[in-house]
Order: sequence, then structure tokens, then C-alpha cells
Amino acid sequence: MALAPLATVADLEARGLAVDASESGSVAVFLDVASSIVRDAAGSPISETTSTVDNLEGEPGQRLRLPGPPIRSVSAVSIDGTAVTDWKLVSGALFRAAGWRPGCDPATVEVTYLHGLPIVPADIVDLVCRMAAQALVKLRESPESLASKPVVQERIGDYSVTYAYELAYSEMEIPKYLRAQLAARFGTGGGQVVRMR
Repeated sequence: MALAPLATVADLEARGLAVDASESGSVAVFLDVASSIVRDAAGSPISETTSTVDNLEGEPGQRLRLPGPPIRSVSAVSIDGTAVTDWKLVSGALFRAAGWRPGCDPATVEVTYLHGLPIVPADIVDLVCRMAAQALVKLRESPESLASKPVVQERIGDYSVTYAYELAYSEMEIPKYLRAQLAARFGTGGGQVVRMR
């Protein structure tokens, strides 16, 4: 199941960007893409969802960190396919006195849990809106082609136009410093979310 975008058309309009009915399909795509880029940079779904990770490496230690904090609740845990119930959720990690590796061999832990925030933070909504708005402005400037190069200079007398040599692949790129801030804020915690329910 796909996650809902981190911002809506109403959020865009609340920031002063009027969206025409004919643009609603494109804007929905822009909001979805921007949300995916922000989630990827954060290493977290950010909004509340139920996920299952099935590739966590069981460690001999007693604490097992889960990806995509904050962790709100855990509904199922198994080690190498065998359900276990002798764990406790403590500070966003699973605690198990016996550790997460039943023997000397590596173990695989599968966890189903509820995580993320029930309300998307205002600054994340704003970031997604700004990214989607840039894509919408680009679409309005050049609706005939997604691959058109931006005009950097134009002259009317004896008509002349200069296009940018460096083609930007997307108006929705996140700078490295912002990616680092998102990752630090939401933390990845290791592992990978592979399916959502």
C-alpha cells in the first residue's frame, strides 16, 4: 500500500499557489514524488504507518533498533521464522534478555510495527509544497515537454535565445545539507522497510 503524500493541494493553496482543475493530476504526481524524495532523504516514512521489516540481523546484544522512528507499537516479532514474545519496546528499540541471536549463527529478525508521526510536521509539509510548486511552475513555463532545457537569455530584436547547457534532471532535488538534516532528525536506525500493511 502506497503512503499518502506528506502534503495536499489544500496545503499548496494555503501557501498562495492557486491550482487549476486542469493541473490537479500533475500536482498530485508532484506532491507524491516530492514526498517520496523527502522520505528517502529522511530514511523514514515520517507519517504514521504500519510496516514489516524482515531483514534485520539478529545480534547477540539485548537491544534491537528499528528503522523509521518514532516507534509507536510492535505487533509481531519472529527470529528465523519462529514467533517470540519475550521482548519489550523500550526507547524505540526492542529489548530481549536472551538477545537476538539464538545460537552462534547469524539470525534474521522480522518485526511488524506502527511507526512515524500521526501529524506531519509543518516544516515537512512546507518543504514538500515548495518542491511541488517548483515543478508546477516549470510545467506552466514549458507544458509541451518535460525534457526542455531552460531558457537563460532571450532577446527580441533580431530574435535570439540561449538555453542552459547543464540540464537539471528535476526541480525536486534536495541539497546534501538538507538530506543530512532530515536523516539526522528522523534517523534510519538500520534495516529496511520492505512492505507496508
